[in-house]
Formats: sequence, structure tokens, C-alpha cells
Amino acid sequence: MRVIWDDALVSYDFGPGHPLAPVRVELTMALARDLGVLGGVELAGCAPATDDELALVHKRDYIEAVKTASRTGRPDLRHGLGTEDNPTFTGMHAAAALVTGATLEAARTVWRGEAEHAVNVAGGLHHAMTAAASGFCVYNDPAVAIAWLLAQGASRVAYVDIDVHHGDGVQAMFYDDPRVLTISLHESPRTLFPGTGLPQETGAEGSAVNVALPAGCGDAGWLRAFHAVVPPLLREFAPEVLVTQQGCDSHALDPLANLMLSVDGQRTAYAALHRLAHETAGGRWIAVGGGGYELVRVVPRTWTHLIAEVAGAPLDPRTGTPQSWRTLVAERTGETAPLTMTDGRDPSWREISEGYDPADAIDRAIMATRNAVFPLHGLDPLP
Repeated sequence: MRVIWDDALVSYDFGPGHPLAPVRVELTMALARDLGVLGGVELAGCAPATDDELALVHKRDYIEAVKTASRTGRPDLRHGLGTEDNPTFTGMHAAAALVTGATLEAARTVWRGEAEHAVNVAGGLHHAMTAAASGFCVYNDPAVAIAWLLAQGASRVAYVDIDVHHGDGVQAMFYDDPRVLTISLHESPRTLFPGTGLPQETGAEGSAVNVALPAGCGDAGWLRAFHAVVPPLLREFAPEVLVTQQGCDSHALDPLANLMLSVDGQRTAYAALHRLAHETAGGRWIAVGGGGYELVRVVPRTWTHLIAEVAGAPLDPRTGTPQSWRTLVAERTGETAPLTMTDGRDPSWREISEGYDPADAIDRAIMATRNAVFPLHGLDPLP
């Protein structure tokens, strides 16, 4: 297993007050290091993605627009640069290209068989479009990695996105490509940005799958939806590589969204994805970060669990956080760090096969997705 990291990845920084604060990945790597999680993995550096690599999914004129905005700081609203979500900053192109390069390095690692699994917690910028920045995302690193895998000869790549926001950029880039299965579980577009991701968005031959969950959905409902949709589709699709986006903004404490998961529920989802990587993709798993805006109590703990899971050495959730890390948290943020790696939950769920309740909003969301896309894969939508 390989963790892709370079200290310069924290240079992807939209400035003070922006929700996507790079301290979240700094604190993640520090917690993983202080807990010894990184002791059993291989750390690897990365180089920025080249223009040719970015152009696997992005328009050349957009790449040039990002470079210009990086030098001048001037807004370019035609390309989504200089908005409240995506303010320009000096060095923006280099920082975004490095994030993409880290995810590309993870893809190379797995495709070439250098490691079964690879992770880039700084990645997962899934909203960037072909010719525009969107939702805190300048370049779409998971989409670039998927396009690179296809260019290397991969015939089937699955992408599972568990960020609270719809993985709209990745879906859009592969919407008509049956070689790529995109599955996104997210809060309903009726209540959350980006306003897409309805079950009826099914792509080419059912290649786009969307589970739009109601606000307030917690661990049990979310895990019920995940298990009702993701495993059967991955088993049927049989990808050569599994790419997953682990945005942790589905947590109850996240300030930008309305789902109610715990760190324990998210950790449970990572374990399920790990099992599915081995069951359906020969163990080839590329994991990236994503959203997550509770910078101290959620992101570092959740993604440290991710790194440990990808490494095959999951942490006991009752593990205490090291004093050295708590001191760093106080120094860097002025906040009080959590004392353990758990929210004290023991996530459990009922399988949809145990019974469908049409009065339950989560069950209705599950069945809307299964009815829309399962028949396109030769699967029975009924529980």
C-alpha cells in the first residue's frame, strides 16, 4: 500500500476564511504519523500533472486560463475563476496540478502493480468541469486519473463517490462512456449544491448511478442505501480498477451539509469499499479525499481511519489521539482536539432485502435508484 504525499500539497489554499482549509490535510497526515499508521506504509512523492495529462479531461484554453489567473490574480468568470467558491490565488495552477499529480501517481502505482492500494487524501476535487472551476475544485484529479487508466488500456473503471455533494464533474466527463461506472451517494440536490444527481441521470447504458438521500440521513440509513446499491452494481460491472472518493462532509458536524453520519459510520463505509475492491476489482484500489469542512473533529480522524483501512491495519476506534497531535491542533487552530478516534457509535443497518418501507424517505431513495438503473445492468430492482 502506498500513500502519496508532498508537503507542498497544502499550497492548494484559497485563503483565510475559505472552507477548504489546507490545515485539514496537514492535521490528517500528522495524526496518521503520530498514531503510527504511516509506519507500515510506503510514502511516495509526486510531480505536478503536466498540461498533456490535465488535457485528458480539461480543455487547453481552460488550463491556460488557470495559469493566467494564477499569475495575475484577475477573475475569469467565464471559466469559474474568481468566484466566492473559487477565488484566484498566486500559484493556483501549480497547486492544483500537484494535487492532480498525486492522484495520478496513485493510479500509476496501482495500474503498474507496484502496490494493490494507493491513497491521496489531498485529492478528490470532483466538481471541476472540463472548462470551468466549480465547488472549490480547479482541476478534477479523479477524472484525470480515470482517463489516464483508460488511456493505458483499462476497459472498465468504477468510481464510487461518497462525498455529501454529488460527484457531478466526474459524472459529466464520463456520462456517455460505458467503460466507466460512476456511483455517487449524496444529499438530495433539492437541498444541496450542486443541484444535480437525481436517480434519472443514468448515462450510457446505466453508467451513471445516483443515490440522492434525504437531509438528516444518519449512519443506519446511509449504510442501508450503500449496501442496497453499490455492491450489486460493482459485482455486475466487474471493474479492473476501483477509484473511490471519500469526502467526509456527510458527518453530522459538517457546517456545509445536512447528513448525520458519524466517524464510525464513515469508517464502516471505508471497510466495505476495501472488501469490494478485493471482491470485484482484483484488489486494485485508488482512494482520494474530497470534501470535509469540520477541520479538527472530523477530517483528520476520518481520513486517518481511511489510511489505516487502505493499509490493511484498521485502527481500533477506541484508540486515543496522541498528546503530540492535540498540542499541534491547539497551535494550528486554537481548538481543542478530540480525545479518541470514535464518536462512540456502533453502526448497524438493515439490508433492503429484509423489507422495503414505502413510507420511509431513505427506502424511497434507494428504490428510485434501483428502479432507474438496475434493469440497465440486468439486475432485478426489487429487494
